[in-house]
Amino acid sequence: MLRTEKTGMCFSATANFVGSGVLGAIGVVTVTKVKHRREVLFASLPVLFAIHQFIEGFVWLGLDGYLSPAVTHDMGAAFMLYAQGLLPFLLPLSVVLFEPNARSRRRMLPFLGIGVGTALYILWALTAFPTQVYVKGNSIVYINQATNNMAVAIFYVIATCGSLFFSQIRMMIIFGAANLAILLIVMEFKRYAFTSLWCAYAAIASVIILVYFWRSMEQRPFVYARPI
Repeated sequence: MLRTEKTGMCFSATANFVGSGVLGAIGVVTVTKVKHRREVLFASLPVLFAIHQFIEGFVWLGLDGYLSPAVTHDMGAAFMLYAQGLLPFLLPLSVVLFEPNARSRRRMLPFLGIGVGTALYILWALTAFPTQVYVKGNSIVYINQATNNMAVAIFYVIATCGSLFFSQIRMMIIFGAANLAILLIVMEFKRYAFTSLWCAYAAIASVIILVYFWRSMEQRPFVYARPI
């Protein structure tokens, strides 16, 4: 379901497309610093965020009337698929793979389990219930009646931020703290547009990932020979 409540554009298709290009460049540079296959998923997060922002650019175009309602709906569904259906699983998985030893990886497994459960529930909700997509307060609002509740939000936060705080890698903790701070700020000032805004600012925080890969060239790759 699509509707609009427009009062001007602080965020827009142009902002998303430009941001996507910048994040894409950051992501490509980050991936070139990878030294082991276990690092690939975490290093790819800026690229995935870039694709995500690119998709939302088309949602903006649709809400502005440049695309058909059907295309706009499909772009909104694709945005939600990553933001809510895949990210709770991909982020803790990337941390599990990246951790330097078996003990620290085992410590991450509960967060991965929560992420898998959260992702499966949200994927079911996105297929079972309609999602509303509209503009309010210069931001895009994505509403699904089965995911728009506090319980899902708590599990989502635990899955996407929790494992980062228990990492042995200091930059992971910084990345987690940045994401949690952004999440709390968005929840305080624009809760209704949480999905769109948190993903946008989390994407910006991906610069931390680039900095880490750039500065840790001499420390990596870790010894991954021992099994999980």
